[in-house]
Amino acid sequence: MDKILLVDDEIELAKMIQDYLNHEGFDVCVKNTFSEGKDFFDNNSFQAIILDINLPDGSGLDLCRYIRDKSDVPIIMLSARSGDVDKIMGLGLGSDDYITKPFSASELSARIRAHIHRYNRLSSQKSEHKKSKRFKDLVIDEEAYEVFLHDEKLSLTAKEFQILNYLSNHPNRVFTREQLFDQIWGFDDFGDINTVTVHIKKIREKIETNTKKPIYIKTVWGVGYKFEIPE
Repeated sequence: MDKILLVDDEIELAKMIQDYLNHEGFDVCVKNTFSEGKDFFDNNSFQAIILDINLPDGSGLDLCRYIRDKSDVPIIMLSARSGDVDKIMGLGLGSDDYITKPFSASELSARIRAHIHRYNRLSSQKSEHKKSKRFKDLVIDEEAYEVFLHDEKLSLTAKEFQILNYLSNHPNRVFTREQLFDQIWGFDDFGDINTVTVHIKKIREKIETNTKKPIYIKTVWGVGYKFEIPE
């Protein structure tokens, strides 16, 4: 049974989500504050985490960043605000998805299942790949989920690594944002493909010496992105 951590200060809504997801076969643990969620995460393991952005003693975005620094577990953000600022901030900090209140419990359940399935599949693939790839000063270790530049380890989120690794496995092939979203996130109907642009920007900030003249991830204007092997 997949174990889910839900951190939301709306007690009635949290109880409704918990009851529905338990009925769907998940084991849902509910916490109502930043500190409770952080402490419970530190002492337990989960297959997915649901975080409300607004918590009484802190930001769900900060909790997302804290969790992402320690784990690649799928994270879904919740918010009563529909503005793109929260969406971009949440996904940029390493969350895997975003859903705006009010929402249907069945949609949330479907998203959780999709993320867990994809995470498990990618984890399985990671264990099967026993190799690292070198592109000039950039090294991508598929087994360890690690990236090095000039022999220094970089800090990439799970999604940033997956995008970079996927592009580098298909050098010189151009992918649209839709294709990358479908490959990395795994479904067409949920989420916002603009998060691909956000993630590409953050990857470039970490691997490129000059983000205005990238040597690894190139933009093909009007089409998408490609990975080039530098000479």
